Amino acid sequence: MMLSMTPRAMRFWFYTTPTDMRKGFDGLSGLVRDHCALDPLTGDVYVFISRARMHIKLLYWDGDGFVMYYKRLEQGRFDFPLGTGATRELRRDEMLMLLEGVRLLNTSKKERYTLTANR
Repeated sequence: MMLSMTPRAMRFWFYTTPTDMRKGFDGLSGLVRDHCALDPLTGDVYVFISRARMHIKLLYWDGDGFVMYYKRLEQGRFDFPLGTGATRELRRDEMLMLLEGVRLLNTSKKERYTLTANR
């Protein structure tokens, strides 16, 4: 899965509690199911971050198996948005900025044209 090529309809769910990065496919999909009350088999991307904020894992079901993306920073930390509850939905652009090291807490998106169904 290349994130820059992902469909815009794909949803990204950020698990707001720091996660033990020793967890693999089964442990992370269990967190999605048990703590987030979401189905890990939907094709959405689930994002987990370590307590030290130097490691991030993305879990994705591609239709016949799980795919995991794991990134470890050599310097610095991921700056991530905190939310209330177990998960926070991220926009595609927020997810890409998070992985690139952009600080999301002080960013805002300019209003853009969107096609509405009421036309």
